[in-house]
Amino acid sequence: MDTFKVGDKAVYPAHGVGEVVAIESKEISGQSQTFYVLKILDNGMKVMIPTSNVNSVGLREVIKPQQVDEVFAILRKKEKAVDSTTWNRRYREYMEKIKTGSVFEVAKVLRDLYLLKNDKDLSFGERKMLDTARSLLVKEISIARGMGEDEVEKEFRTIFKR
Repeated sequence: MDTFKVGDKAVYPAHGVGEVVAIESKEISGQSQTFYVLKILDNGMKVMIPTSNVNSVGLREVIKPQQVDEVFAILRKKEKAVDSTTWNRRYREYMEKIKTGSVFEVAKVLRDLYLLKNDKDLSFGERKMLDTARSLLVKEISIARGMGEDEVEKEFRTIFKR
């Protein structure tokens, strides 16, 4: 679905869940364009996305409740996808996954960083990315399941035993 109504929740890659607060038409370079005005729930930032670009920017619906189990299954897998690569290469690879907007890719980043954190200290960038991935997942899972963010955090702590 790439048509949203005011009040709908949508996920904007790398920014997280937002609410469509308006649909506006603006004239740009002599052409009228329609935009979704999305208010990001985490920080209140407003983003305008041309309705014609929804697919190319990766704007999507919040996952369905049954897909949350898939996310948790990814988090529970203990294999490490990235091993002895340098932190900056890992950082770039993880950033690419987060930018896809796929909740499953973000879950892999979170899992890999938690597993890596058990082996060694994360770089500042990796710690920041771990917080970003966790925040993106917590918000979307809590909305998908209709549960509190603290409950999702508790589930993460159980999975990662910390």
